[in-house]
Amino acid sequence: MNTCSTPKVYITRRETFSSAHRLHSTALSDEDNMHIFGKCNNPNGHGHNYVLEVTVVGHVDEHAGMVMNIADLKHIIQEHVLKLVDHKHLDLDLDHFRINKIVSTTENLAIYIWQQLTTAIRNQSDKVHLYEIKLHET
Repeated sequence: MNTCSTPKVYITRRETFSSAHRLHSTALSDEDNMHIFGKCNNPNGHGHNYVLEVTVVGHVDEHAGMVMNIADLKHIIQEHVLKLVDHKHLDLDLDHFRINKIVSTTENLAIYIWQQLTTAIRNQSDKVHLYEIKLHET
């Protein structure tokens, strides 16, 4: 059976982590930051519990019966995301936000996670692609 003749299948892995951050833009005045971000602009930061859903897409391998081994996906998420963000202060512990002065919004965190995972998944297999990430913030 040719794997390209099988339908595309989407597999999703769900993980959780906790991180702290401060919503603050150096491009804005302190007053504007407070107006836009409110209590999330607390100088000492604040924490969240996140739920991360990572979806990959591909064709089912005829021999393995899988798009991707879900244990492999779990390992990739652990190595390339969770080790970096879980129980960390995003603005202080991650160069991506600290050095680049990127506001650690949920949207920018989702982009960071996408960047971390897309290459790692591609390196695992050229037949599987990162399709979507969803990031839920408390």
